[in-house]
Amino acid sequence: MSEEREHALLAASSAKKWLNCPPSARLEDLFEDKSSEAAEEGTLAHAMGELKLRKLFVEIAMSERTFKTRLNKLKKDPRYQDEMDRFTDMYVEYVSTTAYAYPTAPYIAVEKKIDYSNIAPEGFGTADCVILSGSDCHVFDFKYGKGVPVSAEANPQLSLYAVGVINAYKMFYPIDKVTLHIVQPRLNNISYWETNAKELNTWANVIVKPAAALAFDGKGEFKQGAWCDDSFCKAAATVGEILEKAQFLSKWVKKLEKYALDQLVKGNEIPGWKIVEGRSNRTITDFDKAFEALQAAGYEKALLYESKPLSLTEVEKIISSDDYSNILSQFIEKPQGSPTLALHNDKRPEMKLNNTAADDFGGENIYKEDTVS
Repeated sequence: MSEEREHALLAASSAKKWLNCPPSARLEDLFEDKSSEAAEEGTLAHAMGELKLRKLFVEIAMSERTFKTRLNKLKKDPRYQDEMDRFTDMYVEYVSTTAYAYPTAPYIAVEKKIDYSNIAPEGFGTADCVILSGSDCHVFDFKYGKGVPVSAEANPQLSLYAVGVINAYKMFYPIDKVTLHIVQPRLNNISYWETNAKELNTWANVIVKPAAALAFDGKGEFKQGAWCDDSFCKAAATVGEILEKAQFLSKWVKKLEKYALDQLVKGNEIPGWKIVEGRSNRTITDFDKAFEALQAAGYEKALLYESKPLSLTEVEKIISSDDYSNILSQFIEKPQGSPTLALHNDKRPEMKLNNTAADDFGGENIYKEDTVS
């Protein structure tokens, strides 16, 4: 490689972006990588998920004591919360279900570095988990984020990983059927997509290879689209200059407003403007004395004060994973979301509106996959 990189220039995780807007890869390379609290939290969750999978499938001889020591070390991270243990368990359980479905133990790789440089120059990435058995290939991506649901269908990141796996293991496994999996437990989003090696290789050579060549050379056309936001384009920071000017303009307008208000209050005229009474809210001047007086008048204290239960999110933070699974989970449901406007190219399916009285008061929850790739 021309230089050491923590991430490849043509990273699989940003493939959707550089496939649609090739020159953005080189442009983004000019910007410094900046971490975030959410990213650090995701890194910790991945480390926990990796440890649990290794204990099950890779380092089978790992003692329970060693496992608990490593897990407790991760739990000492200030970003750790009890829910992280539960969500990583859900990820591991999903992977395990696939692995145990085979009559004989499949080959399983965890945090596997994938090389797809035969398609994209210097292209590599790390797949969270890969399962191979006979002609079957499964590629898993554990996403701890809770921003937007991600779909496995034709997912460029997982597709590139699969292309790399097919190439790396072709001497040992006659891979044909390929299944891509997205596990996003914090959004209750589990998505999978089945395809085959022939279709993936055709996509890689016809679509990816020419786009990757342009991207690596910094050529091609800049194109704005959903990928700018979905893939968190660092080059979008170039709008910072405009934003800075807009902030200056905003401050300038506020100064004008203050000046105009001061002049009108003083009795001077500002053509086209006048002063009016602004909105105000009623307030009790002394709650203790007011409520004492109301209780003295015969009103029960229970009528004047209320106690509220904690929200689900707040409860999750104070109870253990076991109590969540054994006690609280039976009282939790995920209702159908309210109708929301979206552009015609949004990947989520069109919502079917309920027309019957029965549907209005329940009906089948039509939610299957709320996905945005």
